[in-house]
Amino acid sequence: MADTEILLESGTNEIEIMQFTIFGELYGINVAKVREIMMADKVKPIPHSHSAVEGIFKPRETLLTVINLPKYLTGESREEMERDLFIVTNFNKMNIAFRVHTVVGISRISWEDIQKPDKTLTSSGDDGVATGIAQCGENLVTILDFEKIVAEIAPETSIQINEVEKLGDRYERTEKIILAEDSMLLTKMIMDSLFRAGYSNIINFNNGKEAWEYLSEIRDDDDFDDKAALLITDIEMPEMDGHRLTKLVKEDEVMKRLPVIIFSSLINQEMRLKGELLGANEQLSKPEIGRLVMVMDRLLDEKGRKR
Repeated sequence: MADTEILLESGTNEIEIMQFTIFGELYGINVAKVREIMMADKVKPIPHSHSAVEGIFKPRETLLTVINLPKYLTGESREEMERDLFIVTNFNKMNIAFRVHTVVGISRISWEDIQKPDKTLTSSGDDGVATGIAQCGENLVTILDFEKIVAEIAPETSIQINEVEKLGDRYERTEKIILAEDSMLLTKMIMDSLFRAGYSNIINFNNGKEAWEYLSEIRDDDDFDDKAALLITDIEMPEMDGHRLTKLVKEDEVMKRLPVIIFSSLINQEMRLKGELLGANEQLSKPEIGRLVMVMDRLLDEKGRKR
């Protein structure tokens, strides 16, 4: 595929959602996370694992952990059916298979058509496992937060604050950091880690649209660089994704000098190329929080020398 074709597909604020069913209910996953769909296969159980972890299997020399998504979501399990499917995913540099009942198809929609679930739908102040509710034609599809599911099952796969502690003694940095991240869980983990690293001036926005509106408001201020020293953005966010946000920032004559770090579970070869074409200064895969801090240090020091 030519670079120009990839560029046309980047920054359009669109997402392809694969719809699947569990006990007849529609759920969705970002196609960018999906490696393949395969018929469910025999799984080797692993003792003392999480109740939703079926075990492991090894198709084509690749060892995969299998998560029983119906069991995780509902606490119920039925007799495994021959027509069950495995959605094999890749994110956060991990390959994981999720058991589902059927796969319905793929829809291409705008992030503007995805809304965050109302807080009344969760039993606590935290996010639930739904990252958004999508309008796909006549159907409402629950987009699942697969990173959170895996983090709950295996916390060691998520952001580890001890990575920051390994960096040694740090001094306070007061540059204003803009963070665009829709997950309450990850926002807290990222901000706690950055505070521990000495970054004391961080403002968080729940999606790219909110971050863009803030940047647009301060665009013409003489102290723009002080009000926005560096931008960290996720890719998957309702209303406006991180690729669209990056494109808008880097196409603006004033904002383009703002360093942009894409910090996402989706960073792979194709996504990295898209981010580069959109102008991102750096792209890091979650949960590499230690690397994020080091990259922030470098970009801000380089920016300070240029001023």
